[in-house]
Amino acid sequence: MVDLPPKLTWHTPTDLHRLAEFLSAAHPDAPTAAAELERLERGYLPEEVHRREVLEENGVWVGLYGLDTPRSDSHAGWLSISVFTLPNHTALGEILLARAEALAAEYGAQTLLSRAREGWWELAFLQAHGYREHDRMWSSTLDLTTLDFAAFAAQEQRAQAAGIQIRPLSDLGPFDEAQQFRLYTLIAVLLRDVPSSSPVKVWPFEIWQLRIVDQIDPAGLFVAVAPDGEWVGVNELYIVSSTSPHTLRNGLTGVLSHWRGVGVAYALKLASARAALARGFTHARTGNHSINAPMLAINARLGFVREAAWVSVRKGG
Repeated sequence: MVDLPPKLTWHTPTDLHRLAEFLSAAHPDAPTAAAELERLERGYLPEEVHRREVLEENGVWVGLYGLDTPRSDSHAGWLSISVFTLPNHTALGEILLARAEALAAEYGAQTLLSRAREGWWELAFLQAHGYREHDRMWSSTLDLTTLDFAAFAAQEQRAQAAGIQIRPLSDLGPFDEAQQFRLYTLIAVLLRDVPSSSPVKVWPFEIWQLRIVDQIDPAGLFVAVAPDGEWVGVNELYIVSSTSPHTLRNGLTGVLSHWRGVGVAYALKLASARAALARGFTHARTGNHSINAPMLAINARLGFVREAAWVSVRKGG
């Protein structure tokens, strides 16, 4: 392992509130809430790698690394690395990365992934250590209070003329296991069709239940229903966290291929936006793979403002 200067010690973090405070201090532009960390903790499987250690200096956490089984790129021999420091301790990145890579080797990892926002020191640091861009997600935010719904009346009318109904999940029956499986089946098909640098690996139903179901608000998730009752599209709006109380996260928006081109995606997003405004939310944030040109175009037309991208980098493999 890596030798430390005497003033530094390794510590395994167990206090998620303190961990959230540290991560928020490391990047105040992307604050972390303890509830988010708690939700992520609940989603780890016993067989998955999940290691964290902080560097402590005189009782103060100054750096952290994480080593995890990736959730979206969970291929054999792949592990995910994260490195964070307080802003005035970035020189500790060398120690943190060396420690994480050494442990990854002990687990037999052949490919390492990491992720950072454009402009963060970690991105340039990782690239200087042999990591190359793997994928790029464009983040963007829509101010719901300025959305011009009338400008998209034609798209909504086309969807209506085709017989599509846009319904909140809460109107489609109890969200029991049968309903969860129906939603999962639609989402699984849509995810496999999302343009990305590597095919999206869809979780089995039971893992999706563990990681996603408690995030779903049936009043905030909208489904496109065809005339024959088939569910053909979805738009997911989730509560982000207590750090952004007026903002919803737009997860997957997707439409089955045989129903594209008749305005269904617009109708889904507009219905979701109206419902969000009615519930007191003012903004929606989303992320799209850089090669997902169709959805990027829809979001741009709606008024989503593009921000710094989240860049996934990869080493080995």
